[in-house]
Amino acid sequence: MRTKLAPLALALSAVLLAGCGASNDEAAPADATYGDTAAADAAPAETAPAVDDADARDREADPMAAILAGDWRDPANAARDQYRHPRETLEFFGVGPSQTVIEISPGAGWYTEILAPLAQGKGRYIGVLNDPAKAGSERATEYYTNANTKFREKLAARADVYVNASVIEVDPKAPVFGEPGSADVVLTFRNVHNWVGAGTEAAMFKGFYDVLAPGGVLGVVEHRAAAGKTLEEVVESGYLPEDYVIGLATAAGFVLDEKSEINANPADTKDHPNGVWTLPPGNRHDEADKAKYAAIGESDRMTLRFVKPQAEAAPAQ
Repeated sequence: MRTKLAPLALALSAVLLAGCGASNDEAAPADATYGDTAAADAAPAETAPAVDDADARDREADPMAAILAGDWRDPANAARDQYRHPRETLEFFGVGPSQTVIEISPGAGWYTEILAPLAQGKGRYIGVLNDPAKAGSERATEYYTNANTKFREKLAARADVYVNASVIEVDPKAPVFGEPGSADVVLTFRNVHNWVGAGTEAAMFKGFYDVLAPGGVLGVVEHRAAAGKTLEEVVESGYLPEDYVIGLATAAGFVLDEKSEINANPADTKDHPNGVWTLPPGNRHDEADKAKYAAIGESDRMTLRFVKPQAEAAPAQ
C-alpha cells in the first residue's frame, strides 16, 4: 500500500527517526566537471486532514516506514531497497528529520525520494548537482544540462513531498557546498570512484569538511575492491580499496567513527568484464548472462561514517 503525503507530514512532525541520504551508478562523460548556481525551494505543501486509521497510527510510530511506502517513490527504486538497505544505512549515519542534509550527486534521485521527504520535519535537504557550465566539453555540457533539468522536474512534480528540498550546482575542482559549518550531514552514495577518475577527490572531501558543522557526519557508501587490491589495479573497475577511501577522508580532517557491513555483498566476486557496471543496475553484460548477474545482485559496498572533530576549546583566560 502506497502512502500519500498528509499522514506522512503528521508522522514526521510528531516523531523523530530513531538514531538521529550523473546517476552515481553510471559513468558520466569522462571530461565532465561540476559548478555553483542555486535553485529556488519548492512551493510549500497544503495541509490535508488527518486520517484516523490503523495505517496512519502505524506511520506516526514509524515515519521511515511511511517514507519507504510513499506513493512518490518510483516502484523500480523501491524494488532495490533489498540491495541498498536505506533504513539501516540512514540510521547508521544518524540521519533525522531536523537536520540539514546535503546529498552529493543524487543522480536520478534514488535516495532523494527518501531523504527529502524526511526533511519535512524541521530539516532541509540540499541536492548537489554538476554545473554544466563547468563541464569542459559540449557533450558533457549537454549531458549535465539534461540530467539537472530532469532532477529539478522530479522535485517540482511533487512539491508537496519535496517542500524542504533545494538544489545547488558546484565545481568539484573548487566546490563550495554552502556556508562553512552550515550542514549536519553530508552523504555520498557510490560517487567516490568518479571523483578519483576525474582527479577531484581531494577537493570534494575538503568541501565536505568545510560545509559541515563541528561534530557533523560524512556518510560514504562506495563500491569496495577485493582485499589487498591497490588503487592502480582497480581504478578503472569502479571499485575502490576501503583503506584508500578512508585515507581521503582523514587527509581532509575527518575522523573515522565507525564502519558497517550493512551494504556488504559476499556474492560479488569483483572480477566482472565491465567492472561494477556489469552488475545491476548497470547491467552491462550479454543477455545470456542476465540470470547470472541478477543472482549476484548489486555490488559489495563499504559503508563508512566519519565525523568532523569538535572545535578545540578556547584557552583559559
